Amino acid sequence: MAKIKTFYQCQACGYTNPKWLGKCPDCGAWDTLVEERKEPVSRHSSLSIHIGKTEPQPLSSIKSGYEQRTSTGMKELDRVLGGGVIAGSVILVGGDPGIGKSTLLLQAFSGLSKKYGKVLYISGEESPEQIKIRAERLSIDSNEIILLAETSLEVIIDTALKLSPKAMVVDSIQTMYMEDLMSAPGSVSQVRDCAAKLMLFAKRSDIPVFLVGHVTKEGAIAGPRVLEHIVDTVLYFEGDRGHSYRILRTIKNRFGSTNEIGIFEMSDSGLIEVENPSELFLLERPLNVSGSTVVASLEGTRPLMVEIQSLVSQTNFGMPRRTTIGVDFNRVNLLVAVLEKRAGLHLGGADIFVNVVGGLRIIEPAVDLGIIATIVSSLKDKPIDPKIFVFGEVGLSGEIRAVTQAEVRIKEASKIGFKRAVIPLSNSEKLKNSLGLEIIGVRNVEDCLETVLT
Repeated sequence: MAKIKTFYQCQACGYTNPKWLGKCPDCGAWDTLVEERKEPVSRHSSLSIHIGKTEPQPLSSIKSGYEQRTSTGMKELDRVLGGGVIAGSVILVGGDPGIGKSTLLLQAFSGLSKKYGKVLYISGEESPEQIKIRAERLSIDSNEIILLAETSLEVIIDTALKLSPKAMVVDSIQTMYMEDLMSAPGSVSQVRDCAAKLMLFAKRSDIPVFLVGHVTKEGAIAGPRVLEHIVDTVLYFEGDRGHSYRILRTIKNRFGSTNEIGIFEMSDSGLIEVENPSELFLLERPLNVSGSTVVASLEGTRPLMVEIQSLVSQTNFGMPRRTTIGVDFNRVNLLVAVLEKRAGLHLGGADIFVNVVGGLRIIEPAVDLGIIATIVSSLKDKPIDPKIFVFGEVGLSGEIRAVTQAEVRIKEASKIGFKRAVIPLSNSEKLKNSLGLEIIGVRNVEDCLETVLT
């Protein structure tokens, strides 16, 4: 009889050790090593035999087929995926509990079933009756959506091979298990091996597979990092419970850009696509108030006009506070240092709060100019003209550096009704079409502050 191997594995990073440890030596997490048992199995398992084998082929004889994409019927989801779903791709969708992952996939599969036929929805957490209640709320009723409440991966693969669906969703990967493994569902071994088998199934059957992944309290997808390396696309569904907007962000995509985002609005009847997010984010913008301005940002190929607000007040404690929401904390500290050194402002004894309105998270450096303008506007209590928008990267010497696709940003601003643009001087010199806007090129921080605060 084969001997069962016992070891301890970190549930955060996958590190293994023959003995239990309180702290993982690899990732530094505490109390994450869990005992797991694995019985040696044959390399040629029954699951591999069912899926089928491939033979070596010359590169010149292989047809890519990736130019054909399947539309989900949701433009925002198609945008994030790079234009649609690729046959045989594996897509991992992560997000906080209750954020709307199952709702998003159920709506997407409803669109797929209407256009392309039968789809398979595997649920390891909810019963078919619970999914039916959600479907009724979303006004979804289709004979082409096949529901299966199952957690055994062998049964799931056999069912999928018999039905041959156009697409399949597994909700969630943490509830699946393989009978060959002795560890419990949700453990590192089960999550890794189940994802690997589903990837093998998708590639050999040309059926796209959507995986729903749980996230930790830090916001990362639970389980080993190898899970994100196995799949083709990683999507994060983000949103603040205080806002009705949801943002679908691409973290990894082997078939498209990794900078795209999709924006949805959560309603009683499901997720509604937001086709013009710039107008939506600026809908409740206060006018003639200090510490507020609009920045032209770019997320992938989509330009966004977003409002940045800052509040500067004298601190009541010995240590001033720095709080940021939606922008990088260290980046804001860097820009505050530039203002003190290059613009001669005294901010060492002031509390500074910076917020991106609407729950967006912006990481591109083109918003630097907007952050600086709002901080100084709040400090001097001088409002910025509501018809002005800015963008540009700020260097440590106080210079304003050029950013990419300036014309796309200006075109988006002209649609909404802005009249003046404060942009880097190098961008203004290369601009071919101002689209009726007054373009003001600035060379450094001092020029920008003189322009927007006069």
